[in-house]
Amino acid sequence: MSKLSHAKITPRRSSDRGHANHGWLNSYHTFSFAQYHDPTFQQFGALRVLNEDRVAPSNGFPTHPHRDAEIFSYILSGELTHRDSTVKPKDARGLGDVSKHDFYRMKRGDVQFTTGGTGIAHSEQNEHASEEVHFLQIWALPWKRGLPPTYHTSTFSEESKRNGFVTIISPLRAGPKATGREEKDAVPVTEGTIPIHADFLMGASIIARGASASWTVGGEKAVVSESGRKVYLHLPMRRIGARIRVDGETVLEEGDGAFVEKVNAGDELQVESIGEGEAEVVVLDSN
Repeated sequence: MSKLSHAKITPRRSSDRGHANHGWLNSYHTFSFAQYHDPTFQQFGALRVLNEDRVAPSNGFPTHPHRDAEIFSYILSGELTHRDSTVKPKDARGLGDVSKHDFYRMKRGDVQFTTGGTGIAHSEQNEHASEEVHFLQIWALPWKRGLPPTYHTSTFSEESKRNGFVTIISPLRAGPKATGREEKDAVPVTEGTIPIHADFLMGASIIARGASASWTVGGEKAVVSESGRKVYLHLPMRRIGARIRVDGETVLEEGDGAFVEKVNAGDELQVESIGEGEAEVVVLDSN
């Protein structure tokens, strides 16, 4: 039985996504991206891009620029090495500034976040000799243009995700009118999360077979817009037989997603794991 009678849930099937296989990169696009264009799927609230990527060994994205977008990578398996060629990103481990010759190698559980702002350039490479890297690349639209470029990288444990949904990204506490000092301090609304320049939350959970987890829409008083939230759920293609049921009725297979509309802050969105394998679920909660 549906738990949220007022919610509108629309599946986005994996086979209906845009797809591009370049040999070194096998990518599925939930929204219009690169050569894939569908006016029906341009964005969902502040959520603009959700690509599920697999990069072959010893390959990757060469140095490329970004502007005025909040971009983050969620690593599912393998290794993804980040390098920067134009500015010195702050090292995620608190070791100070690193030069363009240094790098950060991300693994499962890591989330790397970039504010493109006025302009930034970086590269992402799979430098492993034999294993591909599987990750989600997600873009959100910021609440204003011309922000100072920044990087954040954090690790979120398997154990915490197995205990329920873990909030990974939450809004910058200072909001759109943040001072330079507040931008530098980068304090998020939700402690322990990565701050984003949007009324936007990201969470993830690893749900055991037969178990369930609930996402609280809008977090714990973490957002400004409390009514009419737009929540997107995604079940990555980990190829382990995962399957979920959302809100008691909508069933998703690996690679599927679901648009959840007409929900409000405080609503509990229930996700059940009903497949053969555990279900790693990513939720993107936007104004």
